[in-house]
Amino acid sequence: MPLVPANQPQLIRSCQKDEFYQNNLTNNANELVHTFAGSRRWLQCRKEIELLSDLTYYVLTTLSGYQTLGEEYVSIIQVDPSKRRIPSRMRRTALIFFHTFVPYLMDKVLICVENELEAEAPQNSQHQTSRTWNPLSRVRFWIQRAVGILTESQRKSLIPLVFALQQGITLLYRLHVAVFYISGAFYHIGKRAAGVSYLRVGNVSGDDPRISNGYRLLGALSLLQLGVTLTLQFNNLKQRQRARQEWKQHRNLLPSRQVSESTSRSSRCILCLEERRNTTSTPCGHLFCWECITEWCNTKARHLYYVMLWCVCT
Repeated sequence: MPLVPANQPQLIRSCQKDEFYQNNLTNNANELVHTFAGSRRWLQCRKEIELLSDLTYYVLTTLSGYQTLGEEYVSIIQVDPSKRRIPSRMRRTALIFFHTFVPYLMDKVLICVENELEAEAPQNSQHQTSRTWNPLSRVRFWIQRAVGILTESQRKSLIPLVFALQQGITLLYRLHVAVFYISGAFYHIGKRAAGVSYLRVGNVSGDDPRISNGYRLLGALSLLQLGVTLTLQFNNLKQRQRARQEWKQHRNLLPSRQVSESTSRSSRCILCLEERRNTTSTPCGHLFCWECITEWCNTKARHLYYVMLWCVCT
């Protein structure tokens, strides 16, 4: 039986078909948990439900040595790096681990670290861990203990690093997809890490060169878009750093004259509670110091929402 490597359209259609069945399985599991456990419990474990649904799907197909429904739909089979044998059970287990567990663990750990860094004070949850245990309770306890030994300034300086790491993971996925469009191999990072590729069975007629050229062009455009995104984010980071430095310089400068107690409240900035400098108006008409409002909004995106909400309420 002649076997040739699967092309980009086959891999994409296979992935879409698998995602369709995985979403159906996840939705049914969500409805079941929501019905019997209630909304609160469902909201707490919806990520775990999605993980267990994906594990069930891949254990019944890939780990058991069968094609997934998407692979069967487009007539492709998994092979190891030799291109002559199907992947071993160990390699298939590694594929499932990299494809399902690793994204789940990274998402949970980064969210936990971000929440602990943004907390006003480190939480002592040693007694809570012993009473309410879950698969990540020990990891959460270690993170809380590590964050607890940091100073306030160190925790604040680490928050942008966690945000950059989250954004970097998203950009890594986009870069990998762009490379796939160009090379035509390894649509998922987990399959690249496990060394699992695909061969097609049956229809082995030559591919239309226009299809491959079209995907290469799409990959080049994706790389261009990724480069523009990185440039914009880098410029945004530089603007935030410049605004932060200006804000620190403003705080270190002594006022040229003492502000008397009779200073009108209308001339004060509600953020720093001092006389406004470089007065800036928001769209609603409220006035702030330029350094204060830019630094406050750049620290966290949701702060801008709080500003607008305060303006509406007042």
